[in-house]
Amino acid sequence: MIYIATTTINKPTKALKLFAKNKNCRLIVALDKKSKKFDLKNSIVLSPKYQEKKWPKLSKLVGWNCIQRRNFAILEAFERGAETIALIDDDNIPYKNWFKNIFIDKKILCKEVKTNKIIFDPVGYTNHKNLWHRGLPLELVHNRKYKTGKKSLIKPDIQANFWNGDPDIDAVCRMIFKPECSFKKRLFPFFSKKISPFNSQNTLLHRKVIKDYFLFPHIGRMDDIWAAFYVTAKKYKVVYNEPTVYQQRNVHNLIKDFKDEYIGYINSLKLVEDLYKNTENIYNFLPKKTSVAFDEWKKLTD
Repeated sequence: MIYIATTTINKPTKALKLFAKNKNCRLIVALDKKSKKFDLKNSIVLSPKYQEKKWPKLSKLVGWNCIQRRNFAILEAFERGAETIALIDDDNIPYKNWFKNIFIDKKILCKEVKTNKIIFDPVGYTNHKNLWHRGLPLELVHNRKYKTGKKSLIKPDIQANFWNGDPDIDAVCRMIFKPECSFKKRLFPFFSKKISPFNSQNTLLHRKVIKDYFLFPHIGRMDDIWAAFYVTAKKYKVVYNEPTVYQQRNVHNLIKDFKDEYIGYINSLKLVEDLYKNTENIYNFLPKKTSVAFDEWKKLTD
C-alpha cells in the first residue's frame, strides 16, 4: 500500500479523484484554512482543526495558507506505518504507469549520469536540454555537460518521477521558454551521486527518509528544493524516472513565483557548497522559525 500525501485549497480535482480511485493507494489530503469544501470518497481528509489538535506546536510554526501544510499529510501517513509515501500536486494527472515500476527499496539496474557542475540538474540531461529544474542556481545553467557511465545496481530511497506538459522549472525559465514538454522515456531511469534537486509534486519516499525530509516553511518556493539538497547531501539515493503524470498547471503569477524563488537565486549555490562540507550547515540558511520547525519535525519522526 502506497500512501499519497498532498494539500489543496481546491475542490477535488481530476488528479485527486484518479489517485483516490486506485485500490493500491491511500490518499491523504491536509486541508488549509482557505480550502474549499472538500468531499472525496476513498480518501483521508485532515481538517485544520484535526491538524492543530494533533500537532499543535508544528502547526503553529508552519503556519496557514501555505503549501507546506502537506507536511501534515506526510506525518499522518508516517504515523499510520507507511513504508512508501508519495507526494503529489492536485494538478498532476496520473498516467496509468504511475502505479507501476515503483523502485523504492528495490535493487534496480540504473545508469549513473555525471556532470561538470557541483549540482546535478536532471532536466538538462533530457531531450529538453535548454531547460533546467526549479532550484538549480542560475550561475550553473550555462555549459552544463553530462557523461553517462555504466549501469549499476542501486537501491533507491527516493524516486523522483518526471512530468509531461508544464514541467517543474523556475519562473525565469518559464518566462523565457514557456515550454510544453514530452520527455523521452528511453532516457530513464538514471541517477547521480551529486547533490541534486527534486520536487514534492510527483515523488516517492521510503519511510527512513522522512526524519530528514521536511518541506521547509517560510522560504517560499525553495521548500522542497532545499529539502532535496539536504537529503541528497546526506547520501540518500535518488532515482529519476520517466514521466508518470501530465501537469495541467494551476494558474500562477510568474512574478510572484519569481519573488518566492528569490531566496534560492541568491543562496542556493552557497548552501550546496556548504552542504558538501557538513549537512547541518542547512541551519545557517534557514530563518529561526523554520529551524525550530525542523527540530520539531525531527522529534515527531524519530
